Amino acid sequence: MRLASLVRTFRSLQNITYCRFAHSRKLVLGIETSCDDTGAAVVDENKVILGEGCHSQMQIHLENGGVIPYIAVHFHQENIKSVVESALKNSNINLQDLSAIAVTTKPGLRGSLEVGIEYAMQLARNSQIPLIPVHHMEAHALTACLFNDIPFPFLCLLASGGHCQLTLLKGIDEFYLLGDSQHNSPGEVLDKIARRLKLLNLPECYEMSGGKAIEHMASGGDPTAFSVPLMLVRHRDCNFSFSGFSSFATFTIENEEEKYDIPADGVIPSVRDLCASLLHGYAVHMNHRIHRAFLFCEQKNLIPKDQRALVFSGGVACNTYLRKSLEHSCTTELGAKFYVPPPKLCTDNGVMIAWNGMERLKANIGIVPWTENLIPEPDCPLGIDIRDEVKKASIKLKSPKLEKNLNLSGISE
Repeated sequence: MRLASLVRTFRSLQNITYCRFAHSRKLVLGIETSCDDTGAAVVDENKVILGEGCHSQMQIHLENGGVIPYIAVHFHQENIKSVVESALKNSNINLQDLSAIAVTTKPGLRGSLEVGIEYAMQLARNSQIPLIPVHHMEAHALTACLFNDIPFPFLCLLASGGHCQLTLLKGIDEFYLLGDSQHNSPGEVLDKIARRLKLLNLPECYEMSGGKAIEHMASGGDPTAFSVPLMLVRHRDCNFSFSGFSSFATFTIENEEEKYDIPADGVIPSVRDLCASLLHGYAVHMNHRIHRAFLFCEQKNLIPKDQRALVFSGGVACNTYLRKSLEHSCTTELGAKFYVPPPKLCTDNGVMIAWNGMERLKANIGIVPWTENLIPEPDCPLGIDIRDEVKKASIKLKSPKLEKNLNLSGISE
């Protein structure tokens, strides 16, 4: 009788233990250090952001005219411990509660990536928690899925200071690259133009990034005041080129400075109109490529016409005018649903890494043991490159245009 009782007790304990683990929440810590922002966050399987920690280096790099890699590494090293501890504390959980630790391993600045990877591996080894290496751009692309139920497949435009990529997502780890920036990225070009316009000399723009300063100054400007040349219209592909915007802006600024006899540290009086016109040109260029991408996907039966959807993500997606323009084009002209993450989560952050890790954890994709040595990959392509197929399709479009009633009033709100 005593043996039978012990067996029943043992089985009861087994059931209690199994139930505890079977019903416990999955929790993932995400760590992001791909460039100049240190971010960490914890999310659960129910799409709840439990807590975050972050440290921005924006003001430091603004004062230096751009991101300087060794300075970025220094501040990552100085802040990563406190950032991760803040994310855990704000989540009200301990390290041992985690199901996995996700960390950006590609692409990015090598030194910056190494800081996040080494810290994540240290935490994983100390607690024997599995690791999930994350592709930075894939994380951006899937951030909107944290707030919306977006069925695969869908298109995603990723635009930031370092990239402008148009990709087709057929699954969590199934990406097809339709278009890429050929020269400079959109954010990089806006930063250069802002410096040439000397916007940081204006008190209202002093603490803003170049892109944000141009967006701010465009408020109330006339987007048709300057005829910005259309970029790559004759190329029947989905690639982007923003270097022409820089050339056009430089030429225009020089003419305006000479016309109004502007001093060396002065700003041209037509600055608002020029900024508005540049954003208008960006919107035309982006919408043109997106339209061709949808037609290509329809032609190749990659996306059902009644399931068209576009996700807009990356730092440039914070721009109010571009968001409104793309949404307007998708919903009124292309018959597509439009999604964009909250502006705070369009820039680099720990939440997007944690969520990508969670999606991979639930799908059992790309999880590695805590004993694994993760390797940074500074230059890493996004998915399978099918840009040549898009070019061969040679899909002709009407001359690109943007609705005239789409104005910039209230853009800085």
